[in-house]
Amino acid sequence: MLATVISCSVFGVDGFPVQVEVDLAQGLPSFSTVGLAEGAVREAKDRVRAAIKNAGYEFPQRRITVNLAPAAVKKEGTGYDLPIALGILAAAGIIPGDKLEQTAIIGELSLDGSLRPIPGILPMALAIHEAGVNRFLLPAENAAEAAIVQGLDVYGIERLDQAVEVLTGHISPVPVTVDPVTLFAGKNHYPVDFADVKGQDYAKRALEIAASGGHNILLSGTPGTGKTMMARRLPTILPDLTLAEAIETTKVFSIAGVLPEKTPLLVTRPFRSPHHTVSDAGLIGGGQIPRPGEVSLAHNGVLFLDELPEFKKHVLEVLRQPLEDGAVTIARAASSLSFPARFMLVAAMNPCPCGFLGDQFRSCTCTPPQIHRYRSRLSGPLLDRIDMHIEVPSVPVKELIGQPTGESSACIRERVNQARSRQQQRFAGSAALHCNAQMSSKDVKRFCRLDTGSAELLNQAIQRLGLSARAYHRILKIARTIADLDGAKTLQTAHVAEAVQYRRLQFEL
Repeated sequence: MLATVISCSVFGVDGFPVQVEVDLAQGLPSFSTVGLAEGAVREAKDRVRAAIKNAGYEFPQRRITVNLAPAAVKKEGTGYDLPIALGILAAAGIIPGDKLEQTAIIGELSLDGSLRPIPGILPMALAIHEAGVNRFLLPAENAAEAAIVQGLDVYGIERLDQAVEVLTGHISPVPVTVDPVTLFAGKNHYPVDFADVKGQDYAKRALEIAASGGHNILLSGTPGTGKTMMARRLPTILPDLTLAEAIETTKVFSIAGVLPEKTPLLVTRPFRSPHHTVSDAGLIGGGQIPRPGEVSLAHNGVLFLDELPEFKKHVLEVLRQPLEDGAVTIARAASSLSFPARFMLVAAMNPCPCGFLGDQFRSCTCTPPQIHRYRSRLSGPLLDRIDMHIEVPSVPVKELIGQPTGESSACIRERVNQARSRQQQRFAGSAALHCNAQMSSKDVKRFCRLDTGSAELLNQAIQRLGLSARAYHRILKIARTIADLDGAKTLQTAHVAEAVQYRRLQFEL
């Protein structure tokens, strides 16, 4: 007999339906899996056999053939255990074949018949819903994540025998429901706040501009000036996540298997801070079976690289593509995958190896060749892709011992949201543009027009500082963001003058 079960898999960050076809034929007992199944899928036969027996059912002593279609796409993971087991029981007549129609099934089986959670559920649920399937059976621990997809009846299953009873109609469980509005209710609650930062008004102003326009930023200063402290508070002033952005971000975390427990939907912007020993595959993504890296996990959020020159040079150079394109493409012989990587890069570094060059209280012990080698680890093309370069000075003792007097993150975020709102109105006709940092040269020419005084000021800055064409456009983008914060429709000389200051550090490196 033949039975067909609808299941799902993941390719990149998107899901796609998979037909699990199970055939029971006469002959010597055997179990074969076809359809380009990798190791964990081929091993399913042992888990399925034990789970069926321990769940109280008789395992058919027949020649069993399992086909995973489409056969040309590699199948991986342990999520096919449950659909294979239910397909065998349906082919053996225990489950009526018509009960499997319009029902997608996914899940890993334990030997005792219980179900374990699997990664990548959200993109699978989206793909199943788009394919017109209206019911989804999956492990109970994954049910809330799948229920984010509205219009899909999601049933959390704990054991194989429970799945059989649901399909045969002996029990009628209530679908799991999740209200995204309720999840978003506490999205602005962060454990840190910009009000904790003492002094550093110049750096905080720069971070506000960076958050308003989505600009990348480099913080340079001696140890203990608050670079890391401010960087970790940047997500608290970023614009609120939309539902579409939250789903995009959650899909990446789900596929990577790092979605926090009991968190069906990420409602705050991610903050990723990899150690400087990270490999290029860990940062960008990759592996034999490509997985998203830190740049993709920072999608719609912040990627913080502390001690930037300590990262391996070849690791930093692979950042060029995601900084320009907002995506990462991983090419393999069999296929090519793309992962989203639209993030804000925040980097921090010391001015020299010992960290005290230019400090008014401590002397630098580095030699000029050491300083040159340290700074040369950062290539010009990489620095050129970082919009803002900020010097972070030491905080005076009077400000350290006093009470914090700075604005709270909520106050700064209100201005940032207003600036982003102006940008969304400006870019209403373009689905690819969300903030000023994403403007192309064509968009810059259209939206960043200069008057005579501003143009003359910028021309002088370019000639004196030797700016590249890329830096020229980035200054205009920053000036446009400053104007948005001021509520100005046109760029003014003051906006351009302030924007030029944020490129100053590049020429000292």
